Amino acid sequence: MAGGDLNPQQSSRQLARLAVAAAGIALALGSMQPERGWSAAEVATLRSLWIESLPSPPPDPSNRVADDARAAEFGRKLFFDSRLSANGYVSCATCHRPDREFQDGLALGRGMRQTKRRTQTLIGVAYNPSLFWDARKDSLWSQALEPLESPSEHGGHRFRCARTIAYHYRSDYELLFGPLPAVDWTKSWDDLADAEPSAVTRVFVNAGKAIAAYERTLLPKATRFDAYVRAILTGNHEAERVLTPAEVVGLKLFVGSAGCAGCHNTPLFTDHRLHNTGVPQTRNPEPDRGAADGWLRRLDDEFRCDRRWSDVRRCSNADAAQFQPGAFKTPPLRHAARRGPFMHAGQYATLVDVIDHYSTAPPAAVGTSELQPRYFNETERRQLIAFLGTLDD
Repeated sequence: MAGGDLNPQQSSRQLARLAVAAAGIALALGSMQPERGWSAAEVATLRSLWIESLPSPPPDPSNRVADDARAAEFGRKLFFDSRLSANGYVSCATCHRPDREFQDGLALGRGMRQTKRRTQTLIGVAYNPSLFWDARKDSLWSQALEPLESPSEHGGHRFRCARTIAYHYRSDYELLFGPLPAVDWTKSWDDLADAEPSAVTRVFVNAGKAIAAYERTLLPKATRFDAYVRAILTGNHEAERVLTPAEVVGLKLFVGSAGCAGCHNTPLFTDHRLHNTGVPQTRNPEPDRGAADGWLRRLDDEFRCDRRWSDVRRCSNADAAQFQPGAFKTPPLRHAARRGPFMHAGQYATLVDVIDHYSTAPPAAVGTSELQPRYFNETERRQLIAFLGTLDD
């Protein structure tokens, strides 16, 4: 066919291609207004992320006081009590600060000394089937116990914890768990009689269960994102303006072509699973094998849910296939915009750095990364970050 002569069908196709190209250019410039309409599949995804789709925290049969308000109040006192630490200055709230979304804003947590991973938020922790970045704990109460005896965190000992309760919280404890054991609290751990170490451990375990009862009350609040989803679901077009056009386009990217909702799903924006995303190692001399080591520690855990200290000796079924070298838990994204630095050891200072990582998808230093590169242009980066800001309350 000569010159620029086109038949009607070809002309129509070319015009369609030009229209698509023009729309892409407008989006890249950030000037395109998002469409009001969402597909049925997108609306279903939005509903699944909406805070009003979040059920009550699942019961924890391994902790009979998990939802006892008296236990939560006792646990709150223990959470803020630095007398449980070796130097008398470290409490759970040292790293899990209420004014910082119950984390500390540091790349690596610091109690008695620096830890090797970042402090995770406790908001919504009641929904976690596994705890810590490597999922090495299977209950919230057993998670609460580990820092108390960790040399890097509280630097304490179960006997110190039980003795503090005997001296300062006897009535709180006995109201929930019955009489404290007849232990000579002036002794050292090594000098206890045959049955006393077990009795002390029982007090220690109950302290963890009370702390867990408090932590189960730390629930996320509704944000602008949730107000927007409500507007979409109710057809309130005026209320849809709660988000800016850039934030809406960022949301469309998040649930669509960017693929973020593949792992950051549910109303907490996490699938609670373990993934290797090729995050670089830190400067620690030993590589962090993540879930691979977490699984071994879980199998050997004294306080596992199917063992003697559990109120119901039953474990949730863990998918062992998840516990791969270099895999870590998907962090929740609610309030994430204010929770930098990011990743399991604070490897990235900003959300821009995080998106750069997902754009390049580098190979994993340990194990095999699941990521496939997905390039984000500057406008898309700004839009994604704008959307993440709507998950703040």
